[in-house]
Amino acid sequence: MKEYEMDQKQEWAVEAEDICFTYEGNDVPALDHFSLRIARGSRVAFMGGNGSGKSTFFLCLNGIRRPDKGRIMIDGKPFSYTRKGLLDVRRKTGIVFQDPDDQLFSASVYEDMSFGVLNLGMGEAQARQAVEHTAEELGLTALLDRPVHALSGGQKKLAAIADILVMGPEIVILDEPAASLDQMHTDLVRKVIAELSDKGITVLTATHDMDYAYEWADVIVVMKDGKVLRRGTPREVCTDRKLLEQAHLKPPVVLEMYESLKKSGIISAGEEPPGSVEELKKILTGRNDVRKGISEMERTPDAEENN
Repeated sequence: MKEYEMDQKQEWAVEAEDICFTYEGNDVPALDHFSLRIARGSRVAFMGGNGSGKSTFFLCLNGIRRPDKGRIMIDGKPFSYTRKGLLDVRRKTGIVFQDPDDQLFSASVYEDMSFGVLNLGMGEAQARQAVEHTAEELGLTALLDRPVHALSGGQKKLAAIADILVMGPEIVILDEPAASLDQMHTDLVRKVIAELSDKGITVLTATHDMDYAYEWADVIVVMKDGKVLRRGTPREVCTDRKLLEQAHLKPPVVLEMYESLKKSGIISAGEEPPGSVEELKKILTGRNDVRKGISEMERTPDAEENN
């Protein structure tokens, strides 16, 4: 997808043009002449330190915040900040907050999931069908009647995602989706995110996990001080050491391993950087000397036992 924004035939899910936004009582802009275009169906990871503007941009995309300057377009249509216009935006664009307690407010999971679609004008029977279908997909059926406050942190996160998915959005925004989750629920949330991408939904996520962003995203957007430092493919961004230092980001572990193996001569200098740990494994297992080393390591325990 390198330089795809130059392609005039590209279909844009999101276009932000010269966005400026400053929170009341703050002299420093949260978004400072921010411009970005996002292709329909793409997987975009937003990275940068706290205060870089990621969350503010997400809030503007969902119409929760209105830019002081500039404009945002969804599917080529500029935002309308009328009630009808905002309902249309939120029908297409759903946001999952970092803290699910900021999103869940009803007495039960079912009530929370049905609130959005009923508010959009869906009939009760159709809403129930949509809720039950989404709950089944996310493994939440047994929790539909449970009080929201009785859920675990991971269950709350899945319920918050379900709140959005039940409305059938074209764009899903997740702000630090794995924050404060144990490994089991992190894996569940990431599985759900992968399935969204497989369905052609445009997925935007803010994350501090460089390893995850490197393997998952089509595009990484690095932000600092309310601006885009760079946007590009994971390889373009993550091999730019000067950029990573500027944004206070560390390279993904797989690239650190790749550089070490290249310096030691195990991987040739012309070998293209792997896009994942699995790709690195394939590179290594394809080398005769590495296979020989692995084979000798596997035989060593047997030899010691025989002695």
